[in-house]
Amino acid sequence: MGLGGGIVLIPSLLFLNQASDAFAWATPQAIVGISLVSMVFTAMSSTVSYYKRGRVDVRTGILFLTGSIPGGILGSWLNQFVEADEFLLYFGCITIVISLLFFIKRKEPSIHMNSELKGVRTFHLNGTTYHYTVSKWIAFGLSLAVGILSGLFGIGGGSIMVPAMILLFGFPAHIATATSMFMIFFISLIGAATHIALGHIEWEYLLFFIPGAWVGGKLGAWVNQRLTGKVLEWILRILLIIIGIRMISQGLS
Repeated sequence: MGLGGGIVLIPSLLFLNQASDAFAWATPQAIVGISLVSMVFTAMSSTVSYYKRGRVDVRTGILFLTGSIPGGILGSWLNQFVEADEFLLYFGCITIVISLLFFIKRKEPSIHMNSELKGVRTFHLNGTTYHYTVSKWIAFGLSLAVGILSGLFGIGGGSIMVPAMILLFGFPAHIATATSMFMIFFISLIGAATHIALGHIEWEYLLFFIPGAWVGGKLGAWVNQRLTGKVLEWILRILLIIIGIRMISQGLS
């Protein structure tokens, strides 16, 4: 789904921390550090698969990285001041709002647009040529916010970036998810490096997450290529609602 995985891993580990003494080590800082390092491998394996099949819009991905990389560094530094329960409550609400936005009539990817116009991106996928526009300033502001959220909470940012690319810029769903994973690789890499420098990584536990992240990234990309854009969007809607409700319930408990 191009989400990066942190939006599933973070609440899962926080729940296990509360439910089992075996996860007593899973402090918010340690969880975010492990999530970001794991997402480096998830995003790397997914991006390689997507890139081989020509689904990554590298040019637009690099544009988004101009904001998300400095945002990721700032967010990773801010992480040490955040309480987990407050994050779960607020981010759970944001996640549900994002999922509901998918029900609003949005800008559709165009196959009839003058590719010579300023800001128009042209992309070829499965024999169809798509055109969509990307505003540099909106892209920078959005990616900066996503980078801060990624470094702060270890979520990867895909839960915001994928809906934004589809709803605001008219990306086809397959290109949005693939380009999101390309960005998440670099965002996670910077955020993980910052958390390593701050000493937030529990290395003895991290080693168990990396193989699963790599295999999961490959498997997710393989499944993605066999689904239609509409199916991907419905899965994303449902997944975000479920995760949002779960986060809110944990934040209130």
